Amino acid sequence: SYYIHRVIEDPEWSLATVPRLTELCLQHIIHNFEKNPILDRLLPEHQRKVLDKLSTGLPLAVTANLISDEDYWKRCCTERWQACDISNYGDSWKQMFFERHLENILKCFIPNTTDPNQVLGLIPLCKDYVRKLEVDQFLPPVHMDQKEERDDLSDTGSDFGFGEVSMHHYDLGVLITALPHLEELHLTYGVKDCGMNFEWNLFNFTHQDCCNLAVAVKMCHNLKVFKLTRSKVDDDKTRLLVRNLLDHPCLVELNLSHNLIRDKGAQAVGKLINRSRLQTLDLCNNQIHHLGAQALARALAENSTLTSLNLRLNCVEDKGGEAIGCALLTNTTLKSIHLGSNNLSEPTATLFSQVLAQNTTLTSINFSCNHLGLDGGKQLLEGLADNKTLTEFDLRLAEVGQENEYLIHQIVWANWEAARLGSLQQPPPKPL
Repeated sequence: SYYIHRVIEDPEWSLATVPRLTELCLQHIIHNFEKNPILDRLLPEHQRKVLDKLSTGLPLAVTANLISDEDYWKRCCTERWQACDISNYGDSWKQMFFERHLENILKCFIPNTTDPNQVLGLIPLCKDYVRKLEVDQFLPPVHMDQKEERDDLSDTGSDFGFGEVSMHHYDLGVLITALPHLEELHLTYGVKDCGMNFEWNLFNFTHQDCCNLAVAVKMCHNLKVFKLTRSKVDDDKTRLLVRNLLDHPCLVELNLSHNLIRDKGAQAVGKLINRSRLQTLDLCNNQIHHLGAQALARALAENSTLTSLNLRLNCVEDKGGEAIGCALLTNTTLKSIHLGSNNLSEPTATLFSQVLAQNTTLTSINFSCNHLGLDGGKQLLEGLADNKTLTEFDLRLAEVGQENEYLIHQIVWANWEAARLGSLQQPPPKPL
């Protein structure tokens, strides 16, 4: 008999396919990173390999203060959210992650139900990275007898808020006073996507909510931008907020648009204008009439910091419009004013023709959706004759006449072009 010896070898086998000991060690570090996060003890090239393969689901208690690599936090963001634009977050992926993560927790927090440690435990991990918070939803507490309460209310009572149970929301005080770098706070008290469960008390910014928020904002000394919109803020709540914002060291922008502020609230804001460093004030879509506008005008006449004022969608009428115009005859800092949809007519246009002739600071005026009329348009055109600073003038639906609107547009366009060319000719700023 014949014996045939055959040696069968895998032609693709190579010693190079055996993992090196270094790779095995790195794999072990990656798999056990939560228990033994030794990133700082690795060589730079090994750190890179670990960070590229590290899970984004690791507890923040492990990763928050240990990992600063932007590529890792970019993976954390893109795997969690579809739309990611770091230009709104200081061009930092880590800042984006912690701000949005904290915002999501606040939006889903249910008082008396959610564990407060979900927020409090996050503070030591995120406090160095959170500079802006945008929370457009605050959930109210859930009452065990909520269904019975709803059944006891008639349809009419429910619609007008009668019989509402006081439903206070999460108190931001402990949180925002513990964030040393917080500069912007954008809030809306309401519930998104409530669907068939709609009730008016889901949109109730209570007096206690306002007290808590006012005290917290006062203690947030680095806050520069404060926006509280679409939250049913009335005169009493406005005065309470203003009382705590007087003499604020850093606040430069206040937005209370789309609320229920009337004349008394506007009068309180007028006091704030000259007791703070406000540069931008937005009171759009409230219920301010001529008394409130006159109070704002008195403050504006003496103010030296405000550069932008938005009063669109109020009802200041000519008494208020004329008062603001008189203030702008002496004011030398305001650059932009929006008076669209305020029931203004020819008397206001006549006074603003004087403003256009004398004021050398204003660059933007919006009179859209008013009733200035043909004569009002002619007055504005005459005031613009020697004006060289106004570069935006919105007169849509202001009834000033097509010819007047065209001629005004020509002057404003020439001013804009001259300003553009002037900026191009200016030498670049010297480095510090």
